[in-house]
Amino acid sequence: MPRLQGVDIPNSKPTYIALTYLHGIGDRTALDLCHNLQLDPRKRAKDLTDDELAHINNYLDKELTIEGALRRVTRQNIARLRDIGCYRGLRHRRGLPVRGQKTQTNARTRKGSKKTVAGKKGVKDMRH
Repeated sequence: MPRLQGVDIPNSKPTYIALTYLHGIGDRTALDLCHNLQLDPRKRAKDLTDDELAHINNYLDKELTIEGALRRVTRQNIARLRDIGCYRGLRHRRGLPVRGQKTQTNARTRKGSKKTVAGKKGVKDMRH
């Protein structure tokens, strides 16, 4: 398996798909990278030469923020929002959706699994 920026990329996939296994590189960026370095995006990752891998590594170092550095920047941005106490920072702190989604239903990804509240009465119990 070829190794780029400390990440093993899959052998059998085309180069532009294999590059998307790096955090911070999507389809468009991978195709642009192949175009800029004059690589065939359909060439399998296992067929890349050491020279081509070195070119890709150098390009990634100079031009893009990916992997650990990108994760660090994202973490710092969220910490800044929390520290200044803005609305988005409060939503991050409470583990709720940040971008305006409703939370009465459908926020399970951010809120986690359901927590049953003891003693809460349902509509049927209120009739008596």
